[in-house]
Amino acid sequence: MHYIKTRSAALIGALLLASAAQAGKLSIVIDDVGYRPHEENAVLQMPLAISVAVLPNAPHAHLMATRAHSQGREVLIHMPMAPLSKQPLERDTLQPSMSSDEVQRIIRNAVNNVPYAVGMNNHMGSAMTSSLPAMQKVMQALESYNLYFLDSMTIGNSQATRAAAGTGVKVIKRRVFLDDTASEADIRHQFNRAVELARRNGSAIAIGHPRPATVKVLRQMLATLPSDIVLVRPSSLLNAPQSGGSGYLPPAKPQHPQSKNPFKGGIKQCKVKLPQEKANAGSALKVIGESLAQSPAVTFIKNQWQRWVTTPERKS
Repeated sequence: MHYIKTRSAALIGALLLASAAQAGKLSIVIDDVGYRPHEENAVLQMPLAISVAVLPNAPHAHLMATRAHSQGREVLIHMPMAPLSKQPLERDTLQPSMSSDEVQRIIRNAVNNVPYAVGMNNHMGSAMTSSLPAMQKVMQALESYNLYFLDSMTIGNSQATRAAAGTGVKVIKRRVFLDDTASEADIRHQFNRAVELARRNGSAIAIGHPRPATVKVLRQMLATLPSDIVLVRPSSLLNAPQSGGSGYLPPAKPQHPQSKNPFKGGIKQCKVKLPQEKANAGSALKVIGESLAQSPAVTFIKNQWQRWVTTPERKS
């Protein structure tokens, strides 16, 4: 009897491991941290898997990076990079025309200003990330600090992945911007879209900002996160297949009129409008179930179970 119980426990454990392996991985990064600690502390009250990207020249960059790290949270440098449009820029914004020495200097200062960072993502940057020579200079600098690069994908022809070739820098890509508007309904829609992409592709990275509406929606949605979705740090996706094409999604009209940017006067968030996607939840769950049932792990477990139930019980 003990032998059967042991086998049953092993089967249940293996099934749980197989289910975990099949779960969609969702990573959430909150950008633009370092300007308003009082508001940003609300982000630090959310699950530890939610990471923060800190602007290196923000007045509270060192403080917020240290607080996040002390919790065990992942920290990224939110590096200002030149956009194609003309707008006010952060100090030490990376420009395509900069020399390798200048890029090295700015990134070195950013590393010093944002302690404990393990990665970097771009703030704005459509002009910078679309230039292969410019991004090669960035990747050469990142390699010396052993940082990964999260491409915010503010432009479709980003050269980040190509630029990283031949270096030790790993590149991952944003799939969803959560808060192109401050509408809670829009943010909820984008969160659900990120969940669906994680189910479909195995993983998805969503980027948001420390807005009150974003924090409120995330608290609500994370409390009821579907059982087939697991929240992970972006670094856990460094070896995951980067599916879904370029990771860029073309502009579309927001569901509601654009509200004022709460970061006006300090920073502008790196964003691109996203189209809505229709998804059939029932079909998605059916596909997931069929995929799980046909996976090698579950097939092996089924075969082992059949052997066990047909094998005479051993006498103790």
